[in-house]
Amino acid sequence: MTDAKDFSHRLDEAAQRVEVALEGLLEPAPLKGEIARPARLLEAMRYASLGGGKRLRPFLVIESARLFSVTGEAPLRVGCALEMIHCYSLAHDDLPAMDDDDLRRGRPTTHKAFDEATAILAGDGLLTYAFDVLADAPTHRDAQVRAKLVLALARAAGLGGMVGGQALDLEAESAGRPLSQEEILTLQAMKTGALLRFAVDAGAILGQASEAQAQALSRYGAALGAAFQVADDILDAEGDTAALGKRASKDAERGKATLVSLLGLAGAMARRDQLVEEAITALDATGLGAATQLLKNAAVFVAARKS
Repeated sequence: MTDAKDFSHRLDEAAQRVEVALEGLLEPAPLKGEIARPARLLEAMRYASLGGGKRLRPFLVIESARLFSVTGEAPLRVGCALEMIHCYSLAHDDLPAMDDDDLRRGRPTTHKAFDEATAILAGDGLLTYAFDVLADAPTHRDAQVRAKLVLALARAAGLGGMVGGQALDLEAESAGRPLSQEEILTLQAMKTGALLRFAVDAGAILGQASEAQAQALSRYGAALGAAFQVADDILDAEGDTAALGKRASKDAERGKATLVSLLGLAGAMARRDQLVEEAITALDATGLGAATQLLKNAAVFVAARKS
């Protein structure tokens, strides 16, 4: 049985491994096929992606792959690629044209530390590099596995996933009417949930899971992603800027569509807890027994986190 202390240790361990791996990927020497790595752009990419965050998404890749005895460089590299996508999205979301934030992870956002154009290019660079990492042979010896990972991440991050969700979020701010619960759930499943679901889908791809196991993990990822977003909305509503490392109460200020605004704080908390139970139930359906306990703890962590 994995306890909360072991979970915290494994999360920290994964974060440290990801930090080191990202450092190595974002070094000045150009790769074969590259011409040069502009120093200021590289510095901005490193600023946007290093030295912060819990690294929950790569942790989920690493631990879901471990269910199938897949360890080492493959899940670590996939986790790094996913974290690059996540960090690029933050750099772009913080821009004045998007959420217009000055603070991220307790320090100035990328466009404040550099400038808007450099922040855009840093995000572009991280987005492109993520697919470079997935497609490169060191990630997996089987080209078909790499192709599946590229396709799955593209679907999660693009038009029908994270980017589409951000577009719906921006539209909602000027819609002139409150969104329905179904509309909010769709928006959140795309903007936040898609990348978290990819994390466990990637573990199933790397582990060559059975169809039933892959579907159960995908249900877990979807529920976890939904719980994460509701918890984020709750934190924004009741948290403080110092604890969050970013501006609190910004959702209400911008009239963002959240389950807190629709259901109230108590209703949103109940929905969060229900989603955690759904995630845990989905893991039971994998048939992997006690091996899934760490991922169950991850669902509980998502609900209980304070930042």
